[in-house]
Amino acid sequence: MIFEIYKSEQRGLKDLGWLKSNLSFSFSGYYNPVRAGFGLLRVLNDDFVAPENGFGLHAHANMEIISVMLAGSMNHIDNLGYKEVVHKDWVQIMSAGSGMCHEEHNVGEEEVNFLQIWIEPKLQNVTPRYQRRFFPEEKRKNKLVTIVSNEEGTGHCWINSNSKLSLGCFEAGRQPEYSFNPVNKGVFVFTIDGEIEVNKQLLKKRDAIGLWETNKLEINCLSESRFLIIEVPVNH
Repeated sequence: MIFEIYKSEQRGLKDLGWLKSNLSFSFSGYYNPVRAGFGLLRVLNDDFVAPENGFGLHAHANMEIISVMLAGSMNHIDNLGYKEVVHKDWVQIMSAGSGMCHEEHNVGEEEVNFLQIWIEPKLQNVTPRYQRRFFPEEKRKNKLVTIVSNEEGTGHCWINSNSKLSLGCFEAGRQPEYSFNPVNKGVFVFTIDGEIEVNKQLLKKRDAIGLWETNKLEINCLSESRFLIIEVPVNH
């Protein structure tokens, strides 16, 4: 097993007043030559958006873009015709493919917090698509729930990438395991809340760990914890 720890305080920071982004990898004006991504995972931004603010109309192409809503309410409007509002525990994806435009704003009275995740696609220039799913926390207690996969299905969002995202929500003392095919695959674990050990490595709130050359995660929840597992192709 090979691993790398990503401490929360080592992340980059983008502060526009209305937007505060904690950047796990190089993004926008933040550049870290040793934190350019984890395999095909290119962006993991921990974004906080003030009420009545947001991102104006902008374009994406050939990127799988995932938003995991942690707090607040945010709209989504795109050139495919979708007009949606997502709240806490919603997950939305844009398989941008040959190109799509969208905008999103905080439409609630409280600050929005969401994880913005970009993964490089398996195929280029596919027909763009949008999708959202609801994963209420009360139904995820003490479970690892798949929220995004490369396989189509009614229980999760699916993307154009050989990747898989899972959310964990566990009581203190629980010890879930996660197994995967290690061939050209790595796993990035991001702690949303609480404290956990992953393969005996301590992660506190907003810490992360990237692991490869292993086929199993052993997780020990030291407190009530929420975390995200991103299984993604790597080239280590």
